[in-house]
Amino acid sequence: MEHLLEANGIKMYFGGVHAVDDVSLYVDSGETLGIIGPNGSGKTTFFNALTGIYKPTGGTFIFRGKDITGKELDKMAGLGIARTFQNLRIFNALTVKENALIGQNLNIKTSFLDNLLHTPKFKQEEEKASALVEEALELVGLKNMDNEIAGSMPYGKQKRLELARALMCEPRLLLLDEPTAGMNSVEAQELMELVAKIKEEKQISIILIEHNMKVMMRVAQRIVAMDNGHKIAEGLPEEIQNNEHVIRAYLGGQ
Repeated sequence: MEHLLEANGIKMYFGGVHAVDDVSLYVDSGETLGIIGPNGSGKTTFFNALTGIYKPTGGTFIFRGKDITGKELDKMAGLGIARTFQNLRIFNALTVKENALIGQNLNIKTSFLDNLLHTPKFKQEEEKASALVEEALELVGLKNMDNEIAGSMPYGKQKRLELARALMCEPRLLLLDEPTAGMNSVEAQELMELVAKIKEEKQISIILIEHNMKVMMRVAQRIVAMDNGHKIAEGLPEEIQNNEHVIRAYLGGQ
């Protein structure tokens, strides 16, 4: 069976620093894959190599049977890949709706002339974007908040807005980098319940980087553990939880 995404022997070197060193993994359609590891283990660098922020030093990324290695971040939406970031990247002075629409702009299929002349194609894309915004904001629990200024909202709602913006790209694969960072346990649980609901409704795959082990063990079907740029373990949550290498690297021993 063909995997949705395959990472084959990914290397990401910065001079003498091997931030990611020969990491291979896969994710299937409809699956949530977790990636864990201590700070500096290479998790976010792996995401950055996958989404074109960095060009890998070696290895290949195959998505839906096509080699996407080194494709730029702004091309990823068109391919069917969206991501959120460890640190919030919303535009504080813009409204909720305007922030969400930025996600759709990456997928827009109109030319400069279409936009200038407001052609039927432009109107069609505009209507589609409007419907997508309404659906995405309702899905993440921000219905009727279109005109709220993003920077004035509580942190938890800003995280939901970032998720809505990613969904505007209509992804097949969603990459979540520390989605519950900075949240209390109740907020973290609510957000991950929301992510699980979105996954089922949209029939998408998710790769999740998360430090909250309770969250990870609850939502991931499989987990990859990293340390010092290497993959040190892969398996079901209960297998990872009891893996000696993981306990030593991630949990700091017994």
